[in-house]
Amino acid sequence: MLLRKLKRFFKRHPVVKNMLSFGGMYVGAEWTQQTLLKRVWKVDKDPEYDKEAFARYSFYGVLWYPIIYHHWYRWLDARFVGTSLTVITKKLILDQFVMEPPLLASFYVGMSVMEGQEDVWKECKEKYIPTFASGCVFWLPAMAINFWFLPNSMRVVFLGFCTFIWCNFICWYKKQ
Repeated sequence: MLLRKLKRFFKRHPVVKNMLSFGGMYVGAEWTQQTLLKRVWKVDKDPEYDKEAFARYSFYGVLWYPIIYHHWYRWLDARFVGTSLTVITKKLILDQFVMEPPLLASFYVGMSVMEGQEDVWKECKEKYIPTFASGCVFWLPAMAINFWFLPNSMRVVFLGFCTFIWCNFICWYKKQ
């Protein structure tokens, strides 16, 4: 009964479903990184979790990315209908080379602002190109699967799952 009500609620409010699922996986990636660094590998000698980092990742994982992606993929799927190779290629090119560049920059600059960095562009300048290049290797195949096999209603959820994997890399890379 409760499961049925949740399913109906999320069907009526897909943005909320996207915010919760994507946000949980995004923040979960930061939690995984902190656990590995603090408790498993003991690279970070402070055993306390960095709650401010969780807050920053929560902003991006719950409020920023899933809302943008929800509307982006609705627009993309309405504009480019089908699963032909031509349609999937158009979606991949637009997603990776139009949508991702400003979102990646917003991540590095926004995190620097929230961390109170003096030069909010420094980290973006240093890490943007390597992150974008490795993102192409990871995201193009992942999004091909997403566009080819999944319905629009599951795009952001699948993206959240992939983001858990990707964000573990990004969280680790950000700490370098």
